[in-house]
Amino acid sequence: MAFHHCHKDPMPQSGLSPERLKARRQLCAACAVCVLFMAGEVVGGYLAHSLAIMTDAAHLLADVGSMMGSLFSLWLSTRPATRTMTFGWHRSETLGALASVVSLWMVTGILLYLAFLRLLHSDYHIEGGAMLLTASVAVCANMLMAFVLHQAGPPHSHGSRGSEYAPLEEGHSYPLSLGNTSVRAAFVHVLGDLLQSLGVLAASILIYFKPQYKVADPISTFLFSICALGSTAPTLRDVLHILMEGAPRSVGFEPVRDALLSVPGVRATHDLHLWALTLTYHVASAHLAIDSTADPEAVLAEASSRLYSRFGFSSCTLQVEQYKPEMAQCPRCREPSQA
Repeated sequence: MAFHHCHKDPMPQSGLSPERLKARRQLCAACAVCVLFMAGEVVGGYLAHSLAIMTDAAHLLADVGSMMGSLFSLWLSTRPATRTMTFGWHRSETLGALASVVSLWMVTGILLYLAFLRLLHSDYHIEGGAMLLTASVAVCANMLMAFVLHQAGPPHSHGSRGSEYAPLEEGHSYPLSLGNTSVRAAFVHVLGDLLQSLGVLAASILIYFKPQYKVADPISTFLFSICALGSTAPTLRDVLHILMEGAPRSVGFEPVRDALLSVPGVRATHDLHLWALTLTYHVASAHLAIDSTADPEAVLAEASSRLYSRFGFSSCTLQVEQYKPEMAQCPRCREPSQA
């Protein structure tokens, strides 16, 4: 039986694991490429007078914010908790994601306003050559970032904090890799950016060979702005869910309750709370009502082991108490509603 107690587990190793070090190198390289080509797109978009290029640069800004948040979370994972920040600084990753979304909305709102003015007034000129060159470089940049972030082989199921969207296999007492999770998320995001860059490239080719169709620039700005704003919806949903102390989406209330009730000696459970500090740092607390003949230490060890191994919680707090018949009628011991 695996014991999960601060005095029974070995002291965690300081610093990042080799897997996380690799993830940090990948994210640093991709972030550097992203910043470099984002600056290039801003300059190229200004010289070409292209709002579509600026919109693509705004999307790269969201990528930079996302990668910086992932790097920040990797750094924070090595810092111990303090007496004032008892959970550590993990929630700052969520706040950083929210700031990234808000900044993208602000920049996109300005670009949409300028695109609307261009549709009303046609007194603007697009430098087709500069736009085509910038869009081509942007496509190459996204392909380079995708190559840097690409991970060969299936992801490992050990080595970090919390499962992403699936419970862990029975018997593995360590959560999924935060490094793998961060890199996979960035890789998927870059693929979306690559599709947008290809769209901007198509618009630039049209304007280069047919300058009279310069209206393609503000139209593509509208289309890609909607795509950029739409891409923030999942992030905003997850951020608000975490800030509202919602249960992790990958962990159901009923499976956790049933796992605790299946522990020998447990008669009932109440005050079960599930929440998350980040998408990958899940926390649980509960009261376990046990039989008078049950061994509290054995029950605590077995219940903790099941929560860690089956669901990948990063932190669990369980209180063991003697079962009393009146608990069945206690309003405070009832399960929460489905809503």
